[in-house]
Amino acid sequence: MQKTAPIAEISNPLSETAKAAEAYRSVLKSLLLGGLAAVLAWLFLEVSGEVIGGGTRSLDLALLHAAQRLRAEHASLGSVMRDLSGVGSTLVLSLLTSMAVLYLLLLGRGLQAYLLAASVASGSLAVFVMKTAFGRSRPDPAFADMVALGLSFPSGHASISALVFLSLGALLASGRERLVERAFILFAAALMAVLIGLSRIALGVHWASDVVGGWAFGAAWAVLFLLLARKLARRG
Repeated sequence: MQKTAPIAEISNPLSETAKAAEAYRSVLKSLLLGGLAAVLAWLFLEVSGEVIGGGTRSLDLALLHAAQRLRAEHASLGSVMRDLSGVGSTLVLSLLTSMAVLYLLLLGRGLQAYLLAASVASGSLAVFVMKTAFGRSRPDPAFADMVALGLSFPSGHASISALVFLSLGALLASGRERLVERAFILFAAALMAVLIGLSRIALGVHWASDVVGGWAFGAAWAVLFLLLARKLARRG
């Protein structure tokens, strides 16, 4: 009499197909993220090259003067932009990051907590090093709404706000099942970074190219650490 194989030994074709499809999607996501990081890194290098060569000077000056005219024509604009700029300050972003790291630790998601902290800390250090290396001066204070100290390229507000908000957005979106929810969370995170960067241009404390370079760097840094988190999660 032919013996029937134990149930545990019978492979399930549907289960195997689902596993293969999930592995394919995971590889595809990693490739897309890697491509996005490469594009953002290329954009940063292009902008920084133009800044060094003076290729952005005419556009930067035109936008600086336009921002000054807008503030003169709309008295409340400066106040709104200062509020937005404050959201991207070192204090606010440090508090957001610290609260997020503590919350992840409470959830037992230590890997994500450590990677988030490492991403923001290393990104901030990289921005400081690049500012020193490029040594670009800020716009003349006569064109600005407020006095800002330090060097100019890349914009720290634009860089770190993009890094923090996109990283937090990716963490929140990863816990949602519906595509529309994930898309909205990522859109909101990106919008916050964009508004903070625009506020620095509108206030006249940064050249427009500082902000574009900052967005590119911060977003690329966030994507690179997201890729690292995915790789470590698959191994762990």
